[in-house]
Amino acid sequence: MFSERTSVGLDVHARSVVAAAIDGVTGEVFRARLTPVHEDVIGWVRALPGPCAAAYEAGPTGFGLYRALTDAGLRCEVVASSKLQRPAGDRVKTDARDALHLARLLRLDEVVSVRVPTESEEAARDLVRAREAARTDLMRSRHRLSKLLLRRGIVYSGGKAWTIAHDAWLLRQHFDMIGTQAAFEDAYEAVVLAAGRRDRLDEKITTMATGSEFTPVVQRLACLRGISTLTAFALAVEIGDWDRFTGSSIGAYVGLVPSEHSSGASRSQGGITKTGNSHVRRLLVEAAWHHRKPYRPTVVLRRRWDVATPAARARGHAGNQRLHARWVCYAERKKRPVAANVAVARELAGWCWSLAVLPD
Repeated sequence: MFSERTSVGLDVHARSVVAAAIDGVTGEVFRARLTPVHEDVIGWVRALPGPCAAAYEAGPTGFGLYRALTDAGLRCEVVASSKLQRPAGDRVKTDARDALHLARLLRLDEVVSVRVPTESEEAARDLVRAREAARTDLMRSRHRLSKLLLRRGIVYSGGKAWTIAHDAWLLRQHFDMIGTQAAFEDAYEAVVLAAGRRDRLDEKITTMATGSEFTPVVQRLACLRGISTLTAFALAVEIGDWDRFTGSSIGAYVGLVPSEHSSGASRSQGGITKTGNSHVRRLLVEAAWHHRKPYRPTVVLRRRWDVATPAARARGHAGNQRLHARWVCYAERKKRPVAANVAVARELAGWCWSLAVLPD
């Protein structure tokens, strides 16, 4: 329940902060345009009739302002932009109106706050997302190179692509036209550099996953098929506090539940909502494909079990059996593999939650 005297709404941008405050006693409204320097914002808020509470929308400016206000002894909420209530007939949007709207919603306790990660969690998340960017760049570089060769009628047929044999085959390619040869060399160099970036980040993630605050969760999550150390570390740092969820609610958080439009006696469900963390959703969907094959604990999986607790090993074994059984059930019902895999990924999210909240 809102208990402070003054509610403050902040519309934060890279080069400016538009502020609006409402005094709950007198009803007076205060407005200001401030610089993004934290000291200026804190000084303006402290000059208001206290005590004060502030709110701003989550966005590209991060959580630095939240931490500065909190360290100054001021309550601050970082609001989920997608959950903000707006009047249906409101057709005018300005920074000043947004700030005042935030101040009003904060006073009414009608804001949905996001969880602010700790600085160590944010640093680990930066590393994981840098690796994701490197993976994406590598995929695009490989596509550009392969499509350049395809336009010249050159297609590799010696087995799986992007292996040592494929790399040797690429190095044997040569073109008479200077422009084509230069374009090929540039595309190949881009692939090599992107692969090097990805491998270096993989090493750093592996090192951090084996000796950090996330290590116990990573070891438990890796008891499931399809979840290696890299995937487990990414899930651990992206989700952060697993206790916020239950086995059924975590699927909705990552957007793996069906959308729905029901009214009266009619009920209509559509595709998955695709809300929440898209990185986590992609990791779960990719991991779910591993449960399609019959379940036989491999040497790699048993090695991951060796560093986990007995409770985590038993839980992971039960989860692997259950998830493969779900795949068999969907196959018998003639479900499309893509749709079945999303359903398995939703259940996989619940199993990940059950492992993450196990006591050490």
